Amino acid sequence: MRLFSKKKEEPASCCCGGNCTPETMAHAEAVKASGGVKVLGSGCAKCNALEEATREALAELEMDTAIDHVTDFTQIAAYGVMTTPALVVDGKVVSYGKVIKKEQVKALIQKVRK
Repeated sequence: MRLFSKKKEEPASCCCGGNCTPETMAHAEAVKASGGVKVLGSGCAKCNALEEATREALAELEMDTAIDHVTDFTQIAAYGVMTTPALVVDGKVVSYGKVIKKEQVKALIQKVRK
């Protein structure tokens, strides 16, 4: 009679589906170092809502800044973000895991850019 069953070994997996090569991580770190405004997320409705709120906030602040929507999980992981959507201003993660409203986005951009 066998009391303990042998555990089935599963192959190791990472957050980006096995795409974490030294080259992709180096590229992700280089992208992370660049300034600007970024929305991190898969492109779902919540991510798109955050991007729209950010676009409206930048327009009201009269800032002609492009928004980069990052969907690559390797680049998102380079920011240390595990919950999206996330907002990054000049390389700093200022919000993650929720959709924030235009007024909150404006306040965060002004805080980072003083």
